[in-house]
Order: sequence, then structure tokens, then C-alpha cells
Amino acid sequence: MKSDVEELMPRLLPVESCDTEEYNSTEPPRNPQEYLRQVQREASLCPDVVVAQIDPKKLKKQSVNVSVSGFSPSLKWQQQQVSKFSEVRQSVNKHSQHWKSQFLDDNVVMPKMEDEDGWKRFCLGENVCLDIQLKEDDNVNPGLDYIKTGFPPFLSIVSKLNQSTISAVLEYLINWFEERDFVPQLGRWLYALLACLEKPLLPEAHSLIRQLARRCSAVRANLESKDDERLSALNLMICIVARYFEQNDLADKE
Repeated sequence: MKSDVEELMPRLLPVESCDTEEYNSTEPPRNPQEYLRQVQREASLCPDVVVAQIDPKKLKKQSVNVSVSGFSPSLKWQQQQVSKFSEVRQSVNKHSQHWKSQFLDDNVVMPKMEDEDGWKRFCLGENVCLDIQLKEDDNVNPGLDYIKTGFPPFLSIVSKLNQSTISAVLEYLINWFEERDFVPQLGRWLYALLACLEKPLLPEAHSLIRQLARRCSAVRANLESKDDERLSALNLMICIVARYFEQNDLADKE
């Protein structure tokens, strides 16, 4: 008895029979009919069920979205943030052409796209990347040493990034976040990069923002207090990914 797939084949790929000569499947097809016969033959050899070989190591970073009672925001708050984020994106799009034509200061040297370590230092600063503990005087008057503190995501900087670079930098920062704690510099850059990310999302960007939301949920699940200064930023990242970019399965529910 033919399988369901075989029964559908004549209707999906109609092939006229050919009695004048023997078709040799080992040779390249010479005409459309032979090509369709070859496709049918290859399809008939495919097993009905295929089991994927999954590398367990690649699943280590996967985690479920965790909503902690009292730590996740209200639906009204989420809607407000999505509205504000939409306005920011419109503003960035409106003014990006102007800032793209502006020259950067001499001290702003943007790394090449493939320089992961360079981008981490550029965005987060050497103090964070090298885990340098600031002295008390530095906390009081940090100055504008962007090499140490990281360059803020000025519009004059992010407007010069194409979509490939935006995705690359987003990946570098999320990879850093997978192994480290949430810091203000990281939050600023993630927000800015998401504001510049064009829709519809490319598959790579889609995977990255979901990874970001999961990581934020995991960090939030370990917070001990509502007063933790990281909570608002973590909620905001989850909200943007889930509500604005429509990854609804990751959204906080009321």
C-alpha cells in the first residue's frame, strides 16, 4: 500500500510516463520530466520519521521565562513602555539621517564589526570589562573618561551602524550578559540597539532578542527585593522583546 506522501506525489508533481527509453537516475536530468522523476525518487527514499541529533551543550543557555510574583510589572505599565519605545524608534528614524552625516569626536574610535572584545570595551568601558573596582573619589566625580566608563549610545554613534553591525553588537553584549551581571551601561546600549533594530526581524535578530528576554527573566528570578535597582531595567527589556517585538510567549502576564 502506498503511503500518503506517495499518493499525493502525482498530484503535486505530475510526470508523464516515458516508455521510449530507460531513465537513468544516476545521470543529471536532461529535461523537466526527468528532473521531476528524480525529485519523486529522492522523496520516496526519505524516511517518514526523522530524529534530530541535538547537542546537549547547545541547550545549556536555554531557560524558560520566569515570572516572579510581585516582581513582574502590570499590563498597564507594559503598555506604557511599549508606547514610549515606539515614540523613541520614530524619533531615531526621523533624525538618524542628520546624525549619520555628522563627524564624530577624535576620541570616538568605533571598533570593526567583527571585533567582539573591542565592542564590549567600547560600550561597557574598561572598568566593567576588566572588573576594575572604582575608588570612592571616582564614584563621586567620574568625569568623562569614556574609555574607562564606556561610550554612551549617542545618536551620532548608533546612527552610523548598519543592521549587520547592530545585530553583531547586540550578540556581543548578550553573550557578555550571559556570564555577567546586569549593569547600567549594558541597559543603555541594549535599549538603543533595540530602538535601531528594523522590523521585520531577521532570524538571527529574532533568536538574539529571545535569548535576551530569557536571560533577563533568569536574573530577575534571583532578585531578593522589589527595591533592587536592576528590576526596572530587566522588566523593561522583557517588555520590549515580548510586547513590542511580539514574542508573546515570553510576556509577563497579570
